Amino acid sequence: MIRFGPAGNSDSFYAQGHKHSFEAPAWLRGMGLSAYEYSFGRGVRLTDETAALIAAEARAHDIAVSVHAPYFINLSNPDPEKREASFRYILDSARMVDALGGDRAVVHVGAVMKMERAEALKNCRNGLREAYARLDDAGLAHIHLCPETMGKYSQIGDLQETLDFCLLDERLIPCLDFAHLHALAQGGLRESADFEKILDAAEKVLGPDRARRMHVHFSTIEFTAAGEKQHHTFAEPAFGPRFECLAPLLKARGYAPRIICECKGTMAEDAAEMARIFAALL
Repeated sequence: MIRFGPAGNSDSFYAQGHKHSFEAPAWLRGMGLSAYEYSFGRGVRLTDETAALIAAEARAHDIAVSVHAPYFINLSNPDPEKREASFRYILDSARMVDALGGDRAVVHVGAVMKMERAEALKNCRNGLREAYARLDDAGLAHIHLCPETMGKYSQIGDLQETLDFCLLDERLIPCLDFAHLHALAQGGLRESADFEKILDAAEKVLGPDRARRMHVHFSTIEFTAAGEKQHHTFAEPAFGPRFECLAPLLKARGYAPRIICECKGTMAEDAAEMARIFAALL
């Protein structure tokens, strides 16, 4: 089934008096949502006790949990110490999503730095293989890493790179961030045909069955010549992309992705709007 949910907690969650993320699953279910992404972008800082509370609430309200691994991960970096830190961030994220009762960890794979792009890509491929070897050794073989499409040219992870990474291991699930792809294309996702090309590419590389289970980040975005600048909300019509262009394609192709909204401050409300748009097609 297709699931919708936010990355983190909306401003309204706190405005309504909620203080703790273990209150989020019931709140999200009340909005008709069924997914939740916990962000460890600035570091994995969550106690096992709190993780257990969130996991119990997520099970009770049928909320699928994923996490976003720290932004510091850079598997292209050849420095042994920095590389080891990246593996540690990945393992810590995998352990915590397991404790949260989830199964997916979104990962920013790396950056070009001062290398040739081909060299950076080689380092990233080797890094993902090593990450799974470590997950296997840690008893976390069931966790799906989700390499994310990135929004800046200086980062590793355009559409083709991200899809190719997922050929390294069946457990890798692409995280297609349509806002990032829109920014990279300088506002190129304007109509359904633009989205269709992305889905076609995913199916060509991974096959329809793997493509239909993709992880998705969706929001509107502002960009510059360098790519991504900042996320915006659905209520700001000046910014794209728009989910109305993607939703009919997901229905027609029988996709069942997990769609996480990263809109600024209104992620739950805009996730609920996506759920309404999709439901209207059924």
